[in-house]
Amino acid sequence: MTSPTPSITVVGAGLAGSEAALAAARLGVRVDLYEMRPKVMTLAHRSGNFAELVCSNSLGGQGELQAKGLLQSEMRAVGSAVLESADASRLPAGGALAVEREAFSQRITDAVRRHPLITVHGEEVTELPVGLCVIATGPLTAEVLSGELARLTGDEQLAFYDAAAPVIAFESINMDIVFRAGRYEQSADYLNCPMNKEEYDAFYAALEQARSHTPHDWEKLEFFEGCMPIEEIARRGKDTPRFGPMKPRGLTDPRTGRWPYAAAQLRQEDQEGRMWSLVGFQTGLKWGDQLAVVHLIPGLENAEIVRYGVMHRNTYLNAPKVLEADLQLKLRPGTFVAGVLAGTEGYLESAATGWLAGTNAARAALGLGSIVPPQESMLGGLTRYLASANPKNYQPMNVNWALVPELPVPEGRKKLGKREKRPVLYRLGLNAFVTWARDAGLDVTEPTPIEPPRAAEETAEPVLR
Repeated sequence: MTSPTPSITVVGAGLAGSEAALAAARLGVRVDLYEMRPKVMTLAHRSGNFAELVCSNSLGGQGELQAKGLLQSEMRAVGSAVLESADASRLPAGGALAVEREAFSQRITDAVRRHPLITVHGEEVTELPVGLCVIATGPLTAEVLSGELARLTGDEQLAFYDAAAPVIAFESINMDIVFRAGRYEQSADYLNCPMNKEEYDAFYAALEQARSHTPHDWEKLEFFEGCMPIEEIARRGKDTPRFGPMKPRGLTDPRTGRWPYAAAQLRQEDQEGRMWSLVGFQTGLKWGDQLAVVHLIPGLENAEIVRYGVMHRNTYLNAPKVLEADLQLKLRPGTFVAGVLAGTEGYLESAATGWLAGTNAARAALGLGSIVPPQESMLGGLTRYLASANPKNYQPMNVNWALVPELPVPEGRKKLGKREKRPVLYRLGLNAFVTWARDAGLDVTEPTPIEPPRAAEETAEPVLR
């Protein structure tokens, strides 16, 4: 009699859940994948497709100077479905890995639905599954399941607000004012709206007076620093936007031959270039006020907003209190958590933790032990941080170079600068990750890193996510 195929359950088909399901199936484990959309929709999603991007369309900066560049290469090495889809649906965005949303999501949806070991169930899960499972329900986890998790962990879940940026129709942009350029003459993949001081002052005054989303009494307004709404940035001081998403450095206005006083940037949203999103302009402003503020940006006086910025509530666990470094719940062995719910922030981080959670759940089904990437790798640094950070006032974490060990400085030698140090950390991290994955018996492909232009210290991705 043939023994049954080992199986796990994955709840949620966002980036983390889709990656988890495909990672487990790749190891020969059967997966029951539950996704409530489109039967039950959220305030942020627009379709029933898997891995739908609801905020930015960028998976971060590429190359050996970028922390996300290292994580991208690590994920390519182990055959990440999200990175494969991103590479196949990428859009020009300087040194950033930006994608066409619909094509990206459709490729992942097709890969999941066509896999013979994955069975998709279109229904809401209201209690934690019995047996081995991955919970990847994301920042908008339904209330009933959130309550189950809160009761299990014994710890009150935290929440913050995540805001998406408005998207503009290209035909409504005044290209007599707006110019194409990348910072410091890097590839000209961005549209730039230059402002002089008077224009910026008028814009800022309107932003100050604009009405924003008012939360319900039971919602605690707690923003994550990496996706701060533009109106919240402005509250921190009049010049704060000019040193954040509206910084003009490296952008030479062809009309004046100089850097402007401030600049708003737009990034391409679709393959044809018909839609462009305002970079770093995540917002929760009321739609009428949002339109009025956008119209004060030079070149966008008659802008047509094809998708308004929205604000939604994000839910996540206090990771250091409840998770192990292998992403397993301390109080419920066999239950793994991934994505924003696990205390990460960012598309790439969600996919990467989904891959690790799915891999470890599958290994448990096969009678193998959990694995954790090495500290030198970006994924290893992230998961170790989740398990060991200070739990007091914990907020979700993006990947960054502070997650991996610092390079030792030989006696009598000068400490390396960022441009010299980060390529070394990149190579050390990627080599450690690839060696670890091979030793764990995983299929590994030697990645070929995609290098962005390196004419300046600035990252090529001037966005707060």
